[in-house]
Amino acid sequence: MRAADRRALLMREAGRLFAQHGYAGTRLDDVAAAAHVTKPMIYRHFDSKQALYLALLTKHRDDLPTFVEQPDGVRPILERWLDYVRENQHAWLMLFRDSSGDDEIKEMRRKVNVRAREVLAGFIADQAGSRVPPEQIEPTAELLTSGLAGMVLWWIDHPEVPKSVLVEAAARMIEAGLAV
Repeated sequence: MRAADRRALLMREAGRLFAQHGYAGTRLDDVAAAAHVTKPMIYRHFDSKQALYLALLTKHRDDLPTFVEQPDGVRPILERWLDYVRENQHAWLMLFRDSSGDDEIKEMRRKVNVRAREVLAGFIADQAGSRVPPEQIEPTAELLTSGLAGMVLWWIDHPEVPKSVLVEAAARMIEAGLAV
């Protein structure tokens, strides 16, 4: 297996385990077993459990701007984002349901949340123009970010709900927020 593929496999299995058991409850032995590799193989790619956890959060933070790169309307953006959510559920669980980890991990969670708000604030400013007063852009972004995070956590617990239902619910919320 190529090194990049092995690293992706390790991240996928680690993300799944961190989502289920949190940082504190996941051992590298568990990740190795889930990925069908030895623990030394993990250390070829990541210096520590912390480095692996931070790599997952960093990937999520770096992916955030990609959803709004093509400003082709709220619904297509939500479609892309919800596909990402389905594929990367671990990111939301790691961010919003896991409070374990040291100060560096807690700081990275905070940075991911700040980046999400920045991305959404930029989208609001670009889409809403003067309809949202400048002093209200960041609070509106925070409101939408928190609401969307809550919605996807709910969706993770209710996977039988079709994505289209969430797209329409979120679009209504976002469009109402932009129509101030």
